[in-house]
Amino acid sequence: MPKYVIEREIPGAGNLSAAELKAISQKSCSVLNKLGPQIQWVESFVTSDKVYCVYVAPNERLIREHAQQGGFPANRISEIKTVIDPTTAE
Repeated sequence: MPKYVIEREIPGAGNLSAAELKAISQKSCSVLNKLGPQIQWVESFVTSDKVYCVYVAPNERLIREHAQQGGFPANRISEIKTVIDPTTAE
């Protein structure tokens, strides 16, 4: 199943409180439950003004549907082709 990185432009994302992040996460999980098991949220990275999310899904369309239903921006969706880490250099 393809894996994607979603770039979400959210001004002030790095200043969101724990309660705000929890509410956003709960909304995301609620939408994911409605969409079914084909789409899965793996993890997200919060920076000052963006959130980068990693999802597993059969296609980009389902990721866009999740964003629309959840009210989240999905400014850029990129399919991950390969994952490397320091062990790749060995």
